[in-house]
Amino acid sequence: MKKILLLIVFAFTALPLWADVSPKPEMEFTFIYRTAQTPRILPDASEQIQCKDNQCIQAQPLGTYGLQKLYCAPENCFSIAYEYDHYQKLIIGFADGSKRESNIFKTPDTLRSGFKVYVDDHALTVEPAPLENPSSILMRRDAWTSFIIILVLELAAAWAFLTYTDKPYRVLYAVAISNIITMFVSWRFLAAYISETAFLWIFCFVFESVFIWLCNRKVLSWKEAGYLGLAANVTSYSLGMMISFYIAPWLF
Repeated sequence: MKKILLLIVFAFTALPLWADVSPKPEMEFTFIYRTAQTPRILPDASEQIQCKDNQCIQAQPLGTYGLQKLYCAPENCFSIAYEYDHYQKLIIGFADGSKRESNIFKTPDTLRSGFKVYVDDHALTVEPAPLENPSSILMRRDAWTSFIIILVLELAAAWAFLTYTDKPYRVLYAVAISNIITMFVSWRFLAAYISETAFLWIFCFVFESVFIWLCNRKVLSWKEAGYLGLAANVTSYSLGMMISFYIAPWLF
C-alpha cells in the first residue's frame, strides 16, 4: 500500500495543477455602450493581451492553448487561462469596422472575476465589477462536462482500488455523492474566492476522503479512505489534463 501511495504522490507532483478539468482562472466582461450605436463584437478581431508589468512593456496575446482563450459573443466576452499574467488589456474589434483598445487593468486574486467594459467612441475602459450571475457557471457546458469526466475517472479509480484491496463496492456510492458535493461547492463558491487551483484539489481530496470514511467506517480505516481519495483525485487530475486539451474545441 505504501508503494502505491508513493507512486500516486510522485505522479501528482509531476503534473501541473492548472491543466485539469476543474475551474480555471476566468474573467467575465460585460460591455456597456456610451456611444450612439451599439455595434456587435467581432470575435475573430478581438484579443486579450497579457502584460507582465503595469505599462504593458512585456506583452503577448492570451492566445489559444487548450481551454485558454478569449471567447466573445456579439454582446459580451469572457476568457479562460491556465494562468494569467499580472496585468491585462483588451483589444476588441466591432462590426462597424472599428477596433478599440482598453486601459491596462490588474488581474484579480480570484479564479473567477467580473469586469464592466465601457465602450466609448475611440477606446474601452475596463473596471472590476461583481460577477453578473455567479450561479450561471453551473449551467455551462464546460462545468457539466468537467463534472462527468471527473466522476467517471474517480469512480473507475475507486473501483480499481476497491478491487485491489478486496473492499465492498458499495463504497462507490460515497465516492459519487462526495464528487457531487465538491463539484457544486468548487464551481459555485470557491472559484469566486480563491486564486489557485491547488487549493481546490486539496479541498476535494480532504473532503472526499473524510466523507468516504464517515460513510464506510465499518469497512474502511481512515488511512484506507485517504488512500482511496488520493488515488481517485490524482487519477481525475492527471487524465483530466489530457482529456481537457482534446475536448476544448467542443466545450464553447
